[in-house]
Amino acid sequence: MPLFSRKKKPSDDARKRLEYQLCLAKEAGADDTLDISRCELSEVPYGAFATCKVLQKKVLIIHTNNLTSLVPKSCSLLSLSTVKVLDLHNNQLTSLPADIGQLTALQVLNLERNLLKSLPQSIGDLAQLQLLNVKGNKLKELPSTVSGLRSLRSLDVSGNVLQELPRVLAHVRTLQTLALDASSMTYPSPEICSAGTEAIQQFLCKECGIAYYPPSQYLLPELEGNGGGSSVDGVDRTVHKYLQEAREWQNKFSEYEKRKEQKMQEKLEFERRLDMGQREHALLVQQLHSQKDEMLQTVREDQQRLEEGLTKHQRYLEGERLKLLQQLKLTEQGIASRIHKLLEDNQRQKQSSDILKSLENERIRMEQLMAITQEETEQLRRREVASAMQQMLAETYKNKLLQVTYESRRQDLVSQACSSLAEMDQKFQQILDWQQLDQNKAVSQILQQIEMQKAAFEALQVKKDLMHRQIRNQIKLIETELLQLTQLELKRQELDTETLQVRPPVQSAPSQYQGRVLSQSRHTAWEVLTRGRIAPEPGAGPFRGKIWVVLPDLTQLLCGVGGHRVKDHPEFVQGRPGRPRQV
Repeated sequence: MPLFSRKKKPSDDARKRLEYQLCLAKEAGADDTLDISRCELSEVPYGAFATCKVLQKKVLIIHTNNLTSLVPKSCSLLSLSTVKVLDLHNNQLTSLPADIGQLTALQVLNLERNLLKSLPQSIGDLAQLQLLNVKGNKLKELPSTVSGLRSLRSLDVSGNVLQELPRVLAHVRTLQTLALDASSMTYPSPEICSAGTEAIQQFLCKECGIAYYPPSQYLLPELEGNGGGSSVDGVDRTVHKYLQEAREWQNKFSEYEKRKEQKMQEKLEFERRLDMGQREHALLVQQLHSQKDEMLQTVREDQQRLEEGLTKHQRYLEGERLKLLQQLKLTEQGIASRIHKLLEDNQRQKQSSDILKSLENERIRMEQLMAITQEETEQLRRREVASAMQQMLAETYKNKLLQVTYESRRQDLVSQACSSLAEMDQKFQQILDWQQLDQNKAVSQILQQIEMQKAAFEALQVKKDLMHRQIRNQIKLIETELLQLTQLELKRQELDTETLQVRPPVQSAPSQYQGRVLSQSRHTAWEVLTRGRIAPEPGAGPFRGKIWVVLPDLTQLLCGVGGHRVKDHPEFVQGRPGRPRQV
């Protein structure tokens, strides 16, 4: 008998597509989209919820599957809190989760061609939803909470059994497009529904007793209000950041070159380690699969051995039963032969009584002939009859004793056969209990190992996700530093160009103008060295609030400009050559 009941699985192509899409979504530099459509899914896998939660995916596409429910038992909708686009069209959904309103960031919800009969009341909590498509379902009405969809712009309810629109739909002032089957509508009338979205909204506003305003009056002020004050703050931050960078670029160039090389080496080493980790992970998965196959093969062999032993025991019991039946038949035959002998003895006794009667007659005739008296004859006859009766009683008693002995022996044989059969049944039931216990132990061990494999796989997956996130952060930091290096190089070239333009072509004695320039340059360099306080600005980059100085470069600059050693200055901070110090 089978140990496990297997349910229908998707095809190999669908399984490979699902694995490829999940791996593609977890790679470094992947976009914010998770597409697991056309994978023949009956439920959303746990890995999709974990990927959306950890990598904060914004677009989730699950169309063209066999889904009957959106959320599995071990998952929560809070894992999709960052999703903005959810595409579930062409599935088998009969209902949505009651807590669908937890997806507060959702903007697009496509439920076309499903089996929905109603929408949950919490759908009104989707304040940022802009497009709702429920075309081709079995909806009979819309919930009254649709009035809470303050950002809804497009609503498609065509292809349903909907006949009435809720009046509270008039409170959705941002609605621009409403698609429905005008011929099947009763409220509003088909004529109003055929006139378009604006006519429907005007009718519903009139029914609710509120004034109608076009959607543009509610959309434009919102856009202006969202983008008004941020531009000024952005300009201030940019100007302040530029001034701060202008003070720091000259002191950071050499440090950035070294850090760039170091980061590149770290990146190469990290990629090598990541590749080794992936290979180890693949080897571990392969070993786990091989161990699982070996365990299943061992269980199959044990089951086969148990079935063979059970078959042999059944054959042995069947042989024992046939032997007992044969013995019973032989016993019955012996008893029947004895009964036949008893019947023959009874027949012989009857014949002997007839012979005795004939002899008695002859004896009477002989006595008569011999003239014996009547009294003597009667006495003799009584004696003979008494003796004959005693013999018959003795033989009858013997026959009864034989019959009682036969019955008792037969009862003993039957009781022995029943007890032996009961003992055999008890042993057989004990063997079956042992077999069931072994099977339960094997199943529990396999389930424990599966849980351990699942926990190990989840831990490896989380570790891999953390490594991917660190790689992305390091790549972004390197990109920002390369951009700053490029800007620094451009500014340095401009400064070199201006210096060449100011410097005279012929070396001559320094004039008063040159002395003034040298003193200003020395003063500027000394201020850069000694000034260590800069007001921190939020979002100013990785070096905000700090000035990093490479002491050999500044020493050369001050010695070339001022003509004396910097370490003679009382405010100079000494350090080892080539090591940046924080002033």
